[in-house]
Amino acid sequence: MHHPHAPRPRRKRRLLIGSAVAALVLAVAVPVLNRLDVFSDNGEPMSFSPAPGSTASAPDAGRPADPAVRMPAGPQAEFRTANTLADGTRIGVTTLHGKKSGFTGKVWIWAPKEYYEDRYRNSGFPVLIALPGGPGHPMNYWMGTDLGLQSTISDMTAAGRSKPFIVVMPVLNPDQDHYYDGSDIPGQPKMGTWMSDDVPDLVRANFRTFAHRDGWAFMGSSSGGFVGLKQVLQHPDRFKAVIASGPDTRPDSPLWRGHEAAMRANDPEQLAAQLAARPGAPPVHLEFQIGSRESGRANLERFIRKYGNTEGGPVRARLHVIQGGTHNAKSYVQGMREATLEAISKVLRGPTPAAPAPAPVRPAGP
Repeated sequence: MHHPHAPRPRRKRRLLIGSAVAALVLAVAVPVLNRLDVFSDNGEPMSFSPAPGSTASAPDAGRPADPAVRMPAGPQAEFRTANTLADGTRIGVTTLHGKKSGFTGKVWIWAPKEYYEDRYRNSGFPVLIALPGGPGHPMNYWMGTDLGLQSTISDMTAAGRSKPFIVVMPVLNPDQDHYYDGSDIPGQPKMGTWMSDDVPDLVRANFRTFAHRDGWAFMGSSSGGFVGLKQVLQHPDRFKAVIASGPDTRPDSPLWRGHEAAMRANDPEQLAAQLAARPGAPPVHLEFQIGSRESGRANLERFIRKYGNTEGGPVRARLHVIQGGTHNAKSYVQGMREATLEAISKVLRGPTPAAPAPAPVRPAGP
């Protein structure tokens, strides 16, 4: 299945042409995708729980010995199948009514095959919140299988280069008309709280996760990269790392007009400066990536020099240049395969398999 997954144009240009281009693309794509039930909840009901009868689903499966593991707290959401991968794992979709933001939107979630294995039945899994470029409404293009995000994670996990992430794919904006910078812009839907609170709360309610930030990260392309970068810098106590692909580093939604103080509080440059000035602050790992054939590299290099070059400081930033890459989601998956997915995996926790049962002790012979 092919989705309109090219990230939006550079942020300043998009204010003039981005919405028009997105509207044209979606005008063509949405009717086709609607016929395929991409945007509906009419797929087969599904569960991320272990199959009935497995050891992991047994009533006496036990509790995790690791206090960092957080078992599903409920209430259980209703998921329907949106896509199925070649390995049989499924991407589910649910409608989330955000209790803290007040916003209602779709969230797609995929769990790797390791999540269903008995050896990990009492272990937490790391969470990767994946954000698209473009409007990010009414769908998140990472929920498609054509980009290979989930299969890339599976392949790299099998090769020992990635953690087996739960991938969470919420809608990015509440409509196709404006960009909300993943923030609580006064008088607008609280998309910052949706992203920082409601979406993680949904995951904690339904999945085995980690109780601390070592199990939580963002990734995103273009506008989604900006939002992931901002969330990690704004909440370093909740999220530890981000893969930010082709992002800008300043908020620029026209909806900020008249709310300059609130805009500064959601500016990654301001947030990075504040975090860098805090000795002993929890370190965040910013893995930037950009295609060699797109603009914006100089700005990211400046950002890293300014905020991420303090020896031992809390803002730890690097840039991976994707040779031949463009401002495109497929290029960014290529960069994840090359370097950045492995980089964040090194600083995040992964699941711990249960210890094998001890071998029976034979009684000594006569």
